[in-house]
Amino acid sequence: MKKYTYSAKESDNENKWLVIDAEGAILGRLATMIATRIRGKHNPLYTPHTDTGDTVIVINAEKIRLTGKKLDKKCYYRHSGYIGGLKTITAKELMEKRPEDIIRFAVKGMLPKNRLGSKLFKKLKVYAGDKHPHSAQQPDVLELKY
Repeated sequence: MKKYTYSAKESDNENKWLVIDAEGAILGRLATMIATRIRGKHNPLYTPHTDTGDTVIVINAEKIRLTGKKLDKKCYYRHSGYIGGLKTITAKELMEKRPEDIIRFAVKGMLPKNRLGSKLFKKLKVYAGDKHPHSAQQPDVLELKY
């Protein structure tokens, strides 16, 4: 009798659409839950080199919480490529300008740094308000458990 490890294919995955309401959620805990769902680690068919996850829609990104003094002290960096081109923005300023990016940056850091990670990152849809344009996909509501 041969024993082998089952390796899931992308066709084995039924891609569910999930909606998460981020109102009052703590950033890190929310991001780990989103990354787990997108990666497919909740799924018994999980295979590290294959996309077995779900598509996640996050609403109310502007109402997310950061604990401690992170709102004032946490900085996000980007570089233009030129000498002296380092740009810095605090979490508070980013929340005012583009609150969706805080969740995007947190989740992207938890995904693999390869082609699969880039593909998985496209399965995250973040919106500042409580409306989203994906009602045609009939997404299920996912409750936060922490």
